Amino acid sequence: MLHNRYRLAGGEDTVVNAEMALLRSRGQEVRLYEVSNGGIGRSVSPMQAAARAIYSVGARRDVTRALAEFAPDVVHVHNFFPLLSPSVHFASRRAGAAVVQTLHNFRLLCPNGLLFRDGHPCQDCLGRSVPWPSVLHGCYRESHMGTAAVGAMLTVHRALGTWSRMVDVYIAPSDFVREKFVGAGFAPERLVVKPHFLAGDSVPGDGRGGYALFVGRISEEKGIETLLGAWERLHGLIPLKVVGDGPLLRAMRATARALRDCEWLGHRPGEEVRRLMQAASILVVPSRWYETFGMVIIEAFAAGLPVVAPRHGATAELVESGRTGLHFTAGDASDLAAAVKWLVSHPGHLAAMRSRARAEFEEKYGGDRNYALLMGIYARALEIARSREAHGAKLREEDHPWTP
Repeated sequence: MLHNRYRLAGGEDTVVNAEMALLRSRGQEVRLYEVSNGGIGRSVSPMQAAARAIYSVGARRDVTRALAEFAPDVVHVHNFFPLLSPSVHFASRRAGAAVVQTLHNFRLLCPNGLLFRDGHPCQDCLGRSVPWPSVLHGCYRESHMGTAAVGAMLTVHRALGTWSRMVDVYIAPSDFVREKFVGAGFAPERLVVKPHFLAGDSVPGDGRGGYALFVGRISEEKGIETLLGAWERLHGLIPLKVVGDGPLLRAMRATARALRDCEWLGHRPGEEVRRLMQAASILVVPSRWYETFGMVIIEAFAAGLPVVAPRHGATAELVESGRTGLHFTAGDASDLAAAVKWLVSHPGHLAAMRSRARAEFEEKYGGDRNYALLMGIYARALEIARSREAHGAKLREEDHPWTP
């Protein structure tokens, strides 16, 4: 497994750790090669990181060495951006391994990876060989130069055919993600849907805490402003606990001072979050961007916690409105407040949703089912790789865009 960790741990890191532990628990031999963005700005400058994002010779060299030592059948790439770069796909192909890539975000379609700009979903760059609208708007970290570097990475590797030639199977965590990539020109037969899962045995709660819960990054795309706008309209109907950290934390806490029953808990360890979910009445996921999956939702289901989520993106798939929670219109604080008010006013329906949410978790998001899906994907990737080699399509030195 290859993974580039971000500075702040998130859902991608959880998935990597869970899949690695699952495979090892079933007797598979797994090695993780990872780097971290924590060094950017210290040992690695932002401009160096941007240059590496296009093609990192150093990452290719190091990964080639690791592959030679381990000789894996499959290389599973989770996140390669920015320090590993697509050079690791070339290294994996040259090593003769089957290559699988999980689509944790929309990075291969959109420089900021979110399909989100100016507070709303954005698809201006979809279908373009050069994602120039993103450069115009500075979508990546609000930087025109940084966005240009990421756009160059996408443009170069589209031209080289990296995404079609160097990856045997893509894992989409939801049908929504698969449809977006198929619509952008990715081969449908190479895109397989496999939802994420929750490792370990989780105990459902009773919801007797009587509060609503938010768990996530305090940022614009996660809809924190929509959340607070809804609670302004609820006038203390149900207390709200906010768990998480992020760039808008200070500003949002100041905004929320006038709200009754709003408690800011900051970052909390996983075990405490599980306890908070077990006691909560409702989990609110106010995301304004198209979530690719939503680990927090299946964590809530494991606790028997109903979820209020937008009726777009993967959240509309995960939450069945009226059965395991309710939908609302993304970005609409009034609609969110109405959904929460309805649930609080119908305790019988809320109790029924608790048992259904837990049943949904047990049916779809456990380790046994996920292991079978994952091994099926690896077998499919190996079959494609062997067929490629049988037809003389092994990567040659002249196929490699850069030499060491």
